[in-house]
Amino acid sequence: MKRTGLPLVAAFFLAATASAQDVPDEKATTNDGLVRTPDRPAILPNRWQEDWSVLADPAVPRQPGDALKYVPFGPGGDHYLTFGALLRERVETNNAPAFGIGRDDDTYLLQRFQVHAGLRWGTPWLAFVQLEDARPFAKASWGPTDRNHADVRLAFLAWQGDFLGGTVRARVGRQDFALDLQRFVSLRDGPNVRQSFDALWANFERGPWRIIAFLSHPVQYRDDHAFDDTSGSGNRFHMVRVERHVLGTNELSYYHAWYDSGDARFLDAHGNERRHVDDVRFAGKSGPLDWDLEAMRQRGRVGDSAIHAWAVGTRAGWTLTDTAWTPRLGLQVDTASGDSRPGDGRLGTFNPLFPNGYYFSLAGYTGYANLVHVKPSITLKPASALTLLGAVGLQWRRTTGDAIYVQPNNALAGTAGRGGKWTGMYGQLRLDWKWRPGITFSIEGDHFRAGRTLRDAGGTDGNYGSVQVLIGW
Repeated sequence: MKRTGLPLVAAFFLAATASAQDVPDEKATTNDGLVRTPDRPAILPNRWQEDWSVLADPAVPRQPGDALKYVPFGPGGDHYLTFGALLRERVETNNAPAFGIGRDDDTYLLQRFQVHAGLRWGTPWLAFVQLEDARPFAKASWGPTDRNHADVRLAFLAWQGDFLGGTVRARVGRQDFALDLQRFVSLRDGPNVRQSFDALWANFERGPWRIIAFLSHPVQYRDDHAFDDTSGSGNRFHMVRVERHVLGTNELSYYHAWYDSGDARFLDAHGNERRHVDDVRFAGKSGPLDWDLEAMRQRGRVGDSAIHAWAVGTRAGWTLTDTAWTPRLGLQVDTASGDSRPGDGRLGTFNPLFPNGYYFSLAGYTGYANLVHVKPSITLKPASALTLLGAVGLQWRRTTGDAIYVQPNNALAGTAGRGGKWTGMYGQLRLDWKWRPGITFSIEGDHFRAGRTLRDAGGTDGNYGSVQVLIGW
């Protein structure tokens, strides 16, 4: 594979940013003589949500590069330009991608580099642009979620204001959506290339209520040359969603969505895909107990076949706050429909829409279709900046008439209509460390023990490992 200078640039960016974090915080003195350190903005997953107007206060500690984080103009201190960057480097190794069915052992580097600029015109207005360059190095096979040379990831105009006793927010342009746990609508942060939408978004918030509506066309990623990504009318994703706080701050929500995709291909149907989606979710916390329950129904057509699909996802946990390392005992249960009787004119295969690669694990061995998945886990906090996760996942198919699926919803050859329901089991270990503000490390290791159906189809056990560093400025 042709070498480029990007890894060297990435290494230089890592060193420069790390050294910037070594600058000690300055102190400020309040009127009563007490010494305090004013807070700096945190580096957020959505960079456009960061508010750097705090740097208008000379008491806020300065760090190298702040001259570009806050470039004021006009009156009031809330008119300013801001610039930033984000670098993610992840080394992955997988001895059996897709359980080795059609794919070989692979070890490679995934690199994602983003730069952005934001223009804030007072409180109401924000113009934001983010460019992204995502590349795999030494990867044996790659697709649209692995590689996308320099292109526009985000470019939108946002406004907010008061209306009918509440707050209205609107955005128009290229943007992204992340709903709830990102089971079905996500930023797609697990793979190398994130998912964006060319969209018109609006939401209204008042008291315990929030109403969201958007019209969007998912971005279709190309890699023929720079700045060639596009979206078209053949692919649509529209939604109306209602949320309400109940029983305190617990959240109950419902949405109806329209999903259209041209020339869709499933094992039992192909053609234009038109799905009507109904989704209900209830999530919250009570003392040591937390929970997230979501159910989705899908109706519509793919070609001449009628869609009858559904899925249910649950996560619950109990945190022992009075115990060392505050362990959280968790249980995750997921199930999604498959196609029971091929050729009957009904398509039962669930479409996970825009799933998050992190939801099950980074290994990609588990797709959200024709699935029964049970996963007990334990999460530990040895320190405030360190999180450890250990889990065991057990997997079955809902129906043997349909295939076994891997992320995002790819059917494995030789599994449909053959073998039993048992798919296999996996163990997962993960470490996340927030080393310094804007710099995090993570390590993950997964081992999947394949069941007989996978082995009869030519599959084998899978071992996955990854080391990642994420640096934000």
